[in-house]
Amino acid sequence: MPTKTLQIPTADGQADAFVTCPDSGGRHPGVLVYPDAFGVRPELEEKARELAGHGYYVLVPNLYYRQGPAPVIELPDHIGEEIRPAVIAQLMPLVEAHTTERVLRDADAYLRFLAAQPEVSAGPVATIGYCLGAALAMRTATAHPGQVAAVAGFHPGFLVTDAPDSPHRLVSGLTAQVHLGCAEGDLTPEAISELNKAFDAAGVGYTTEIYPDTIHGFTMSDTDAFSPSALQRHWDRLLPLLDRTLANS
Repeated sequence: MPTKTLQIPTADGQADAFVTCPDSGGRHPGVLVYPDAFGVRPELEEKARELAGHGYYVLVPNLYYRQGPAPVIELPDHIGEEIRPAVIAQLMPLVEAHTTERVLRDADAYLRFLAAQPEVSAGPVATIGYCLGAALAMRTATAHPGQVAAVAGFHPGFLVTDAPDSPHRLVSGLTAQVHLGCAEGDLTPEAISELNKAFDAAGVGYTTEIYPDTIHGFTMSDTDAFSPSALQRHWDRLLPLLDRTLANS
């Protein structure tokens, strides 16, 4: 699969991003992938290549581009439990600085970029997010209902909060189909109930699923949370969602 790192103009500068697409040429549906808190790294690039192999043009932006190109902090090849707290402590100021306003400005830029690429077909796109990226994927879809036809979030975080602009409070304008694949403990039963009620009220197709025997981060093979069977379940849910929502793009 052709791959490249490029710069996307945003309202706040230039966002570096990883891009990959099928070998076959022609035009393909666009997919915007928001990383987990650890950001763009080989693990995310491998997932992007896998998606491209199924016929999609995949964009993985560096969420922290305002602080520098990815990787913004030095990451070990394997983020084990013994080092994870120190890595998270380094990342938390970056996460906290990534406000909703910044998220929405960046989403505008990423969708504009996808729409302008000759390799991307003219129809709707999908947004996918891991960990905190799930909230970004949801915010992008609710802000751009005419452009986003599918949203998928895995081991999601920050979807249901007390904030007035919590993602779950904004889904009334959602038109995309949704799949959320949660680890056990990612969301409380009350939070899942609130989300499902919001999806029901919006009238969108959705599945909210707790993947058995998982902990937060289960899709990421460079962490101790990794579960091969849960990663496969993630592909088994994600690929049909993309196929039925983007097939005519």
